[in-house]
Amino acid sequence: MQIVWQFASLFLSLRANLHTLIYMMTLVERFLKYVCFDTQSDEATGVTPSTPGQMVFARYLKEELASLGLTEITLDENGYLFATLPANTDRPLPTIGFIAHMDTSPDMSGKGVKPRIVRTYDGSDIPLSADGTVVLSPKRFPELLEHCGEDLIVTDGQTLLGADDKAGIAEIVQAMVYLQEHPEIEHGKVRVGFNPDEEIGLGAHKFDVERFGCDWAYTMDGGELGELEFENFNAASARITCYGRNVHPGYAKNKMLNALRMANRFISLLPAKESPEHTEGYEGFYHLIGMEGSVEQASVSYIIRDHDRNRFESRKQNIMQLVHLLNEEFGAGTVILDMHDQYYNMRQQIEPVMHIIDIAKEAMLAAGVEPKVKAIRGGTDGAQLSFKGLPCPNIFAGGLNFHGRYEFLPIPNMEKAMQTVIEIVRLVGKK
Repeated sequence: MQIVWQFASLFLSLRANLHTLIYMMTLVERFLKYVCFDTQSDEATGVTPSTPGQMVFARYLKEELASLGLTEITLDENGYLFATLPANTDRPLPTIGFIAHMDTSPDMSGKGVKPRIVRTYDGSDIPLSADGTVVLSPKRFPELLEHCGEDLIVTDGQTLLGADDKAGIAEIVQAMVYLQEHPEIEHGKVRVGFNPDEEIGLGAHKFDVERFGCDWAYTMDGGELGELEFENFNAASARITCYGRNVHPGYAKNKMLNALRMANRFISLLPAKESPEHTEGYEGFYHLIGMEGSVEQASVSYIIRDHDRNRFESRKQNIMQLVHLLNEEFGAGTVILDMHDQYYNMRQQIEPVMHIIDIAKEAMLAAGVEPKVKAIRGGTDGAQLSFKGLPCPNIFAGGLNFHGRYEFLPIPNMEKAMQTVIEIVRLVGKK
């Protein structure tokens, strides 16, 4: 009996110590812990979450949030994790939320991430790989020079880092810890949400906005210090499939119909300068992302992007007209178009509630950050969530060079992002 009691006592002691360790982790320690989880998403699996590692990470975060004293913690079968920092005042205040995604990009492996901290960066080249063949250089990435004198978290050159968006998760969690440690900051109910599969465009698809229960929220998924975004591309995907007719080339005259040439003809009809490599700012594009086929059948895949809704619709109309032109040229039914809208510019949903942008700007200034309002040349979960009834602009998480081995994260950026979350909560409590 004495042995059983001693074992139980030891177990409770270890559990208490573990709770203390989790609570006392620093912002950087949390981030370094999170990137050890392999959460690369995969658009080919057809399930949610798209990879099992995301659910492993979600379960870890669920336990961590419970250890930190958050309440109303739910993790559904699709990997959507919600939790609450309870209000510490009886005053009626809005319920606000902070959201980040758990997955990393399929563009490069996120397995076995081995982060390293470069102390007091001096502006020189940073060898990433052990053999020195992979180098993070300001000659190729001049933005490095903006972070001289700062501590940087970098990769070992073999994987991405995962700051997109595990930096966002760490910043939100650490902000919740800070707010609990500082009850003098009066606040209403604060919700946190961590979702899967943002990198494959599915992060908001099964996000239960009603259950999340917020007046508005912010995604912590931007890049460089100060970024504040409430505009993004309107987006569509298009797959053009060409059906040919193969005949022995020695006897093909007036018989063969080459699907590969048809596909090439379609590509040539699009404006050459309206592609990602020739556009910037608010300029839209047609982006060829895939080609495959043979004489019998060939296909090309595009993504279509534009910030302006009218130009976006014109781009889609142009695709349809070109398909019609090819069918007139090669015969009805030889070219088939499959085109779908993916998401829309959130600006139209944010403009009626611009006070949430003003609060974010004021919070950044209070945290010592100059706001940089810019349009996203891409998409964000916040766009889809805004159209689902949850206004949700995007705030910087601090990382740079996402989706590849040259990704890096200045530690001061991460600290300022965490402070911005705290200041938003403080301001909403005051207002």
